[in-house]
Amino acid sequence: MAASVNVPVVTSSLLLLPALLRQLPSQSKIGVLTYDSAHCSEDLLGINDPSERAKIVIGGIEGGKFWHDELKRPAPPTDAAAIEKDVAACIARLSGQHPNIAAILFECAAFPAVAPAIRRTVKLPVYDITNVCRLTMASMA
Repeated sequence: MAASVNVPVVTSSLLLLPALLRQLPSQSKIGVLTYDSAHCSEDLLGINDPSERAKIVIGGIEGGKFWHDELKRPAPPTDAAAIEKDVAACIARLSGQHPNIAAILFECAAFPAVAPAIRRTVKLPVYDITNVCRLTMASMA
């Protein structure tokens, strides 16, 4: 009889949010970037403390080229340049409104493809689902 194995389930980069909030200096914020901010509701954040919630700013790339492309059927091939441009514009918009953003968390699974370029551009730590997956894989024997 084979032994039962408990395999961790990685569902979202938002799992990193509580740890990232605790790493930030007290006056800093974290920008959570998503494909469509209208669908990033409070219950998805999993943050109940109002002082911690105040450190989170949410932005989406809705209205950008990648957003429009993904609504087409069939969707055209993924345009990494469009993702990078849309994400960079969203970060610039959020940073203009919240200059104390000290880290970025990508919620959209398409964004890791542009994370290295965004890190070089914005000079901030950028986290995404691949960080959660690496952490999970490193914890397993």
